[in-house]
Amino acid sequence: MKDKKLNRYAILVAVVFFVGTLFPYAYGAADRSLKQLRTLVNVIEFVKENYVAKTDTDKLISGAIRGVIGELDDFSQYLDPKDYKNLKNDTRGDFGGLGIRLQKKDGFITVATPMPGTPAYKAGIMPGDRILFVDDKDVSKMDLEDAVELMRGPVGSKVKITVSRKDEKTGKYKKQPDYLFKREKIVPEVVYYRMLPDQVGYLYMVDFSGHSLEEVQKALADLQKQGMKSLVLDLRFNPGGLLTGAVDIAKLFLPSEKMIVYTQGRKTAYYQEFKTVSDGPYVELPMAVLVNQSSASASEIVSGALQDNGRSFIVGQRTFGKASVQQVLPLTGGAGLRLTIAHYYTPSGRLIQRDYRDKSKKDEGGILPDVEIIVAPKEEFKAFEPYRDVVYIPGQDLPKLEFKAKDPVLEKAVAILTGKEQLEEAKIASQQEAAKRKAEEEQKAEDAEEEEGKDEEEQMPQADK
Repeated sequence: MKDKKLNRYAILVAVVFFVGTLFPYAYGAADRSLKQLRTLVNVIEFVKENYVAKTDTDKLISGAIRGVIGELDDFSQYLDPKDYKNLKNDTRGDFGGLGIRLQKKDGFITVATPMPGTPAYKAGIMPGDRILFVDDKDVSKMDLEDAVELMRGPVGSKVKITVSRKDEKTGKYKKQPDYLFKREKIVPEVVYYRMLPDQVGYLYMVDFSGHSLEEVQKALADLQKQGMKSLVLDLRFNPGGLLTGAVDIAKLFLPSEKMIVYTQGRKTAYYQEFKTVSDGPYVELPMAVLVNQSSASASEIVSGALQDNGRSFIVGQRTFGKASVQQVLPLTGGAGLRLTIAHYYTPSGRLIQRDYRDKSKKDEGGILPDVEIIVAPKEEFKAFEPYRDVVYIPGQDLPKLEFKAKDPVLEKAVAILTGKEQLEEAKIASQQEAAKRKAEEEQKAEDAEEEEGKDEEEQMPQADK
């Protein structure tokens, strides 16, 4: 009995500690919430004593925390130590590594391609090589993420890789001599660009990482040297990234003293404005921005700022609607908390964040393009396959990407930029198409409701005559 009381007390202390860690103001409301905390403790204790398998108290408490955070919104999140570490690496945009894109193929950790200029590329790691060991640790049964984690480490540290390579004559894989690498800071490919006909520059941003600004600046400078007269900024399938990256990119194209975005939450301290200070270097460059349903966060901030300031027209589909300010707090044991504290608003006051839990608001939030073009995601993604499938082979010239898939969104933007179509006419046509789609959807909903009513009527028992 004494042990059970001690166990109960330990759980209560742990729960109160975690709640206090997550929400410092919870201590002031402890008296009002004591009953709920006791209920939580009772549940955890009952599970520990009666569940069919042995349980871990720390895991149960972590699960309770996840439940609390899960009640808030779809983006607040409890991060276990591994996820928290990955988040810090992702937002930095750099890490100590080898420069290999990997995939799980035929059960093996397989090299999709080494990236030019990286240690793996310089050493002659080839596409199709199978990673067998990392520092003599067998990775054959590891998940891809775990194997990648082994290859990452502090810049300048060393790592040994054992690979097998397919013999072109026999078709069998043969173990190669070990590679000893010194990890370097890897700059992911975040920008692709090329010149289209009629001196239209095209720039595709993969995401907004710590290196996006300098890569965009390099691309724009090169396009300008090639005679660029207008620009298409492609943010489709761009999930976003750093706020600073979004603000810096927007500044390149906006005049001075223009609002880019502002934040607003429950506390006045969370109100913050982001404005330009001086004219951007490309403030006079005619441009279009492409977005789709997978454009989110920083992509929406940039497209919304350029649209509201009349700096660019937008082509594509309504964006994802994910632009919340999230504060990341470190917790004990290496875990972390990502909590939504405010939302982002465009210069004109539009809330970018979409309410995903209210289906009636599906047409709210996000950035609605000036010219809306509906394309199935699978079809639209075909235009991006050359970026995903590009393979770099050490010792050979860098491959030239070929774009053969039809891309109606890009075609529409180019047609408007080059004067082959008028923007206002395209806007009117887009609005008419949108009204037509909405009317058809409403008619389908009415037909379905009517059909459902008939089915219910047929199933009702008939009265005796």
